[in-house]
Amino acid sequence: MHDPASRHLRDLVYETLANEGRAPSMGELATKTESTPAEVRSRMQALADEHALVLNDEGDAVRMAHPFTAAPMAFVLTPVDGFDDRRWWGGCAWDSFGISAALGLDVRVETACPHCAAVISFVTGPETAPPEDLAVRFPRPAAEWWEDVVATCTKIRMFCSREHAESWTAQHAPGEGYIAPATSVWSLAQPWYGDRIRADFEPHTSEHNQALLEERGFTGDFWKLP
Repeated sequence: MHDPASRHLRDLVYETLANEGRAPSMGELATKTESTPAEVRSRMQALADEHALVLNDEGDAVRMAHPFTAAPMAFVLTPVDGFDDRRWWGGCAWDSFGISAALGLDVRVETACPHCAAVISFVTGPETAPPEDLAVRFPRPAAEWWEDVVATCTKIRMFCSREHAESWTAQHAPGEGYIAPATSVWSLAQPWYGDRIRADFEPHTSEHNQALLEERGFTGDFWKLP
C-alpha cells in the first residue's frame, strides 16, 4: 500500500478518528512517530495524493479520512450503547453508514431533510438497515467525486423520502444528480468501508469498487469510476 512510515501515519489517523472522533494534529503525529513535522507533512501529502485521506486547503491538518470527517458536517453519529460516549461527524449519508460499517457498531444517525428540514433520526448498523422510505441524493457522477471531494460529500444528503429528494432537485438542481434508496446505499457501505480500519486493510482497486457498485444496482455512466 504505502511505505511502512506512511502506513503507520495513516493508521494513526484512523485509530484516533475511530476512538476519539477527532483527527490527530501534525504535531501529535510527529511526536507519536518520532518524526519531524516536515517529514510528517510530506508523508501526509503523499497519502492525500493517493486519496488515502484528505487534507485541508492549507495542507496542515486532516480534513477527512473516509468515512470519517474531522470537521462538523450534516450528520451526527452516536453509539446505541449508552455506556459508549464517542461521537462522530458523518460527512455524508453514505459515509454515515460507512462509519458504522468500519466500526462494526450500531449507531444512531441524526440529520435533517434538505427539502423540509424535518429531523431524521434512526438506528443503523452492519446488520440493521435504515428505514425503507429514506432516500439519498448524489450530486455528481462518480468520475467527478475527487475533483472536490469535500464538496461532493457535503452534498450527498439524506431525504425523508424519494418525493422530497425529487422536489428538492427540481427546485435547486434540475436534471442533475442521482437519487437512491437509503437501503441500497447502506448495503454498498458495508463492503466499501467495512475493512477500512482493519490491520490488514489494503486499498480497493477501481475494478473491485466498480463491481461493488454494479452488484448493488449502481450501474450506467453516472456510476463509472475514473
